[in-house]
Amino acid sequence: MVNVASTAHYGRSGHPGVFHIAPMPGETTASLIYRAAARYGLEAAGVLRLWTCRNSPARHEGGGVQADAEVVLNEAGRHALAELCRAEPEVLARALPAFSVDDVAIGTGPDTDQAQARWRAAAVVAGPAAFACRLCTARRTGQAVRAVRYVPRWQRVCVRHERWLMDADADQPLEHLDLRALPEVVAAQRRWSGGARRAVRAEAEPARVFALAHAVVARWWDEALHGERERIWPQRLHQVAGGNASGDLERWRIVGRDAVIFPEVVAVADALLDPAMAALVWKDSGAGQPRTLPADGLFCRRLGERVGRDWLGPLAATDYGGPLIAWMGAVIRRSRGTGAPPGNGNDPWWLRQEHQPATMATQLRMLGKEKKTPGATGMWRAAVPAEQRALITRVVEDAEEQLLQLHRAQSGPVADVARRLLRNLAYSAGLIETARRQTLAAAVTAGVAVEDITRWTGMPADVVMDMLAAGQEDGT
Repeated sequence: MVNVASTAHYGRSGHPGVFHIAPMPGETTASLIYRAAARYGLEAAGVLRLWTCRNSPARHEGGGVQADAEVVLNEAGRHALAELCRAEPEVLARALPAFSVDDVAIGTGPDTDQAQARWRAAAVVAGPAAFACRLCTARRTGQAVRAVRYVPRWQRVCVRHERWLMDADADQPLEHLDLRALPEVVAAQRRWSGGARRAVRAEAEPARVFALAHAVVARWWDEALHGERERIWPQRLHQVAGGNASGDLERWRIVGRDAVIFPEVVAVADALLDPAMAALVWKDSGAGQPRTLPADGLFCRRLGERVGRDWLGPLAATDYGGPLIAWMGAVIRRSRGTGAPPGNGNDPWWLRQEHQPATMATQLRMLGKEKKTPGATGMWRAAVPAEQRALITRVVEDAEEQLLQLHRAQSGPVADVARRLLRNLAYSAGLIETARRQTLAAAVTAGVAVEDITRWTGMPADVVMDMLAAGQEDGT
């Protein structure tokens, strides 16, 4: 037995495990320890002295411990927690995803017989973590306290209490958003269970299907939230903000995004799993007679209708380099029976790293830095026209292709090789210069100060202005 009496004052009996503290399914080990401390009326630091901690938990910039900080225990540490909670280790192992995770830093060495702990990030241990609904926590455990659970992003709605459960890794105080005025978000949570089953029948992992659909809709969010034609999302955003998000719109745009777009994410996931929609992609591609995907194609038009936005079709169809076009390309290649670019194996559910939307925690950190260093705010896709973004993307891709060809043109007589290399290098340099000039123009138009651009590029302000003027003259 662990002598907690020598570590902290546990109740009046002085014995460990006076209270039975039941774990919640999917709860983080750290959350259970914090709840145990609350049950005994102690500070968490006092309870944590039961274990020798080999490091410190991650903290926010303000100094507070991140809510998603997780504790990994060695074998002796697991027994200590079981005794503290008066629960069998097997029960804790079934409930706590991190309970049985081993860590070499505390699992080997001469002190393995001592209760040890090591702090890690929950996402690294067992996946994304979110705050648990306090009403559900009280109902399950009798404690109306904060708890943190491992919850996938497609299960963030507490249907019973109509709440959206917030990410636990972000530096913001909200544990949930009130969805009582947004029944469509709660209904989408119920619909997703059917979508997950359809994904399994289609031999696709539900997690990957949802991640792709979320990436697609998150890009629309960046583009359309402030657009004149979008009416639904601003209304929802004001609802989750308690009736008015205008006082801190940039923050609410970040904090409320995932809850607000959830119905559309589920709708897009349903559409991407629908064989009839894949057939429209094949038809738009020429059905065996290859052609460029049209801006008014049947697939994107129908997709816009399925998410309740007739105007969305052309926007989605011209999002070159985005996750939706990548999915369409994989569907087309599969239908043609042709090979795929390296890395994706013709898998339509493969989500490139550059397509993954920024998390709430990342965006809040960026927003904090922008406020400390004033400059242009907002999202690139919302501030830069689609045509200009597409031009920059195409120029960069052309430059990449030219540079790759340099590796294939290095055999033959010296003069021939030198001529090819120099010509390709000159052409690539011209493309890169065009891309830089286009990006400069887009940044300045979006409100970035010339002083910031000179600092980032190392170019004098007069050179930057000359480049901008040259771009206006030649129309590039």
